[in-house]
Amino acid sequence: MKKYILIVIAFLLLPLALLAQKPSQRERESWMKEMQQVKNEYISHMLELSEEQKAKFIPVYNRMEEEVRVAADQAMRLERQVRKKGDKATDLEREKAAEAQFELKGKEGAIEMKYFKNFKSILTSKQLIQLKKAERDFSRELMKRHHERQKNRKGRK
Repeated sequence: MKKYILIVIAFLLLPLALLAQKPSQRERESWMKEMQQVKNEYISHMLELSEEQKAKFIPVYNRMEEEVRVAADQAMRLERQVRKKGDKATDLEREKAAEAQFELKGKEGAIEMKYFKNFKSILTSKQLIQLKKAERDFSRELMKRHHERQKNRKGRK
């Protein structure tokens, strides 16, 4: 039951960001914090973390997520710069932006492996396995709800 409540909360928060034409940086950061809290609760619930585990796990998990986000933002920044330049972008600039995109998965993997060592001291082996599934399930649920909303909007027009 709690799982469904968390999912409902997540999907109530999502439209706030989608409805805004162009949210300010502060609004985006606020929304991202709220979504991270919802994700933390979802994962904690799915892994059945004890309060002690949750107190140790969430700060470490959030640091990892932030490092991954920074890596992704850097790659996207290069891509946006090249797109903004359009035909004026040099081949070297395009190549560097593409390289950053292709390297991103490797960087994400390296960051996750760095934190895996911390997670091993907090989570059981069963919870470690469940973590990746919980992350995938959370993302799938968000996408599912997003697609349903898009479908409903198109149906109303």
